[in-house]
Order: sequence, then C-alpha cells, then structure tokens
Amino acid sequence: MNQKDKQLADRIYLILAALFIASLVTSNLIFQKFFYWYPFNMEIYGVKLFEVSVGLLPYPLTFLITDILSEIYGKRKANEVVIAGIFASFFSLLIIYVSKEVPATSWSQVNDTTFVNVFGAAPLAVLASMMAYLFAQFIDIRVYHFWKDFTQGKHLWLRNNFSTFSSQFIDTATVLILLCSFGIINWDKFWGLMISGVVFKMIIALLDTPFLYVAVYYFKKRFNLKINEEILD
Repeated sequence: MNQKDKQLADRIYLILAALFIASLVTSNLIFQKFFYWYPFNMEIYGVKLFEVSVGLLPYPLTFLITDILSEIYGKRKANEVVIAGIFASFFSLLIIYVSKEVPATSWSQVNDTTFVNVFGAAPLAVLASMMAYLFAQFIDIRVYHFWKDFTQGKHLWLRNNFSTFSSQFIDTATVLILLCSFGIINWDKFWGLMISGVVFKMIIALLDTPFLYVAVYYFKKRFNLKINEEILD
C-alpha cells in the first residue's frame, strides 16, 4: 500500500472511530425515553412489542462499525476503538456528574430539577451500559473473527449476523439486569423489554448486512485487498 492509500485508510479509520464513540455516548444519554413501534400488535409479559428505549437507535451502529473494522483493519484495531469508547463514556459520566452539582441560574432555561430528571440516571445508565458493553463488544469481535477464520474469509453475512446476535443478547440482558437492580426499571418489565430489545436488535442486524457488504466491497476494491486480507499498520 502506498503512502496516499495509507493516509486515506487512516482517515477512514478515524471517521469510523468517531462515529462509534458518538453513537455509544449518545445512546447512554438518551436511554430514558422509550418509544413504540407496532408492526405486530403483540404484548409480551405486559410490554408491547416493540416498546424500546431510543438508546437502541444509535447503539446497533456501534456493532456495524466494529464488524467493518474487524473485517478490514483486524481484531487489534477494532479492540482499540472499543477501549476508546470506554474512556469516552466514562468521561461523559464525569461531565454529567459535575454539571449536576453546579447550581443553575434563575434565568437558565434548564433548571436543576429538569436537568436531574433528564440526566439524573445517566451515571447508573453509563455504568450499566459499560458493563454490558465490555462483555458484548469484545464477544462480538471474538465471535466475528472465529467465524472469519472458520470460513476462511468467506460468507460475510454469517459472521456479521452470528457475532451480532450473540453479543446483542448479552448486551441487552446485562443492561436490563443492572438497570432493574438499580431500581431504574421495574423487574416486572424485564422479560418484555428483554425479548423486545433482542428481537429489535436482531432485525436491525439483519438490515445492516447490506451496508456491511457495500463497505467491505468498497474497501477491498479501493485498497486491493484479497479474501481474508486486512489493512495492517
């Protein structure tokens, strides 16, 4: 790879890392709002399918990005972005904590009560998310590379979906267990939100497979990569 291609590959890596971190931090900040999507009028354990947190909207993008990074840049570079996301999330936690402690002015459009209502549970959410995130993302990368090695770089759809399905299940279960334990969500909603969250994430994972194929096709063509070949430092 010539110097020009190397610089382009580094820029794309930086953009993907930025999108990953932004999606992760945003999902932790907006998780308290829930929305409904009723393609099927079903109720599971007292919860409508699908009544899910808006935090799920940006979060699946993180798994698509780690799959792209794993496929093109390799396991080590994907793990580096995951670790960077951990630091970014804890830094956002610190900012929220400090912001909550300083008093609002009398003319502030967002007073202390409103701020606490919106962001008060964010520290616990970030902690719960980070615990789940550590398990899920590292498992996603490991499972992805297991199937990549097993299939010798073929069947991209297989490793994309199998890795995401397993990691999303672990992520959803861990987050809900911790949030229910902290009293943020009632236990009677656990199974309904668990099933809704996992099914919703699986649907998103299936829908993002074409985007992964497009991204991988572009990279392989642009950087002349062979099957199972990665961009190395």
